[in-house]
Amino acid sequence: MNAPDFPPEEAEMIISTRIRVGRNMAGYPLGPGVSAQQRADIEKNATTALSTFDGELKGNYYSLASMTDS
Repeated sequence: MNAPDFPPEEAEMIISTRIRVGRNMAGYPLGPGVSAQQRADIEKNATTALSTFDGELKGNYYSLASMTDS
């Protein structure tokens, strides 16, 4: 990654980040047309793919269903 580091006072404020995936996966309808089972399948496929990342792309995946209000 070629982005500069945040200044220390800003880095202290960052607790988490969120990435929004705006494209659909082949074989699945876009958001409003997807069923609950399809949504679960999409999440499983995405988490499987994300778990293969190494180096600076490696991280933790937290499902929205498991997140709590802060």
